[in-house]
Amino acid sequence: MPEARHRVQEAMRAWGEPAERIEAAALIVTELVTNAVQHTSTRRIRCRLLRSAEGVRICVWNRDRARIPAPASPADSAALPVGQAPAAADLAGDDALDRLSEDGRGLLLVDALAARWGTRAALAGRLVWADL
Repeated sequence: MPEARHRVQEAMRAWGEPAERIEAAALIVTELVTNAVQHTSTRRIRCRLLRSAEGVRICVWNRDRARIPAPASPADSAALPVGQAPAAADLAGDDALDRLSEDGRGLLLVDALAARWGTRAALAGRLVWADL
């Protein structure tokens, strides 16, 4: 995962992307690659970064078609709406992140940082993508 994160940061710096977008992409690729490692039985995982006039798309593909966990539900995430990250003030004195379910916690972050994201299964494997 550090290699994918580093390569995304390097490419986006070379493209002249702003620092905030670079860090968001680094977090997203870390979460998507982590999910691919944790939720598949294959060791073959590919990461691709695509740049267009609309923005940047991060793609993570693996040969397995295992289920990708959904973002944690509000009940699993201490009443946080799906797709909304907790504010720093909400965590003061109470570590609400500990109450988030293990599956889907990273996708909450992806959902909060990406303009949109999705997943597609095919015979050759599973693709998970996120747009910035």
